[in-house]
Amino acid sequence: MPTYVYSIEALGGVIEVQHTTALTPKNWGELCLLAKLDPLDIPESAEISKLISTTGIPKNAFKKPLPAACNTGSDCPSCGLCGEPIQIN
Repeated sequence: MPTYVYSIEALGGVIEVQHTTALTPKNWGELCLLAKLDPLDIPESAEISKLISTTGIPKNAFKKPLPAACNTGSDCPSCGLCGEPIQIN
């Protein structure tokens, strides 16, 4: 699930929240409901700004080694010297 960082000016800081991409909180009240936060004394209508989001990476994304740069079975000293295009599947 993606992690989003929201800046809340009325709070004077940021909050990191995980939620699906289908949800987009528009104010402090919606963010509090989504993240199960105590709204403190901040008005529900207080503005929020999304700062950063990260996408999920499948756990097995880096388990498969990348193929050699060319069909010789070893790394080329420089891309293109063997004349074969590099194919990464």
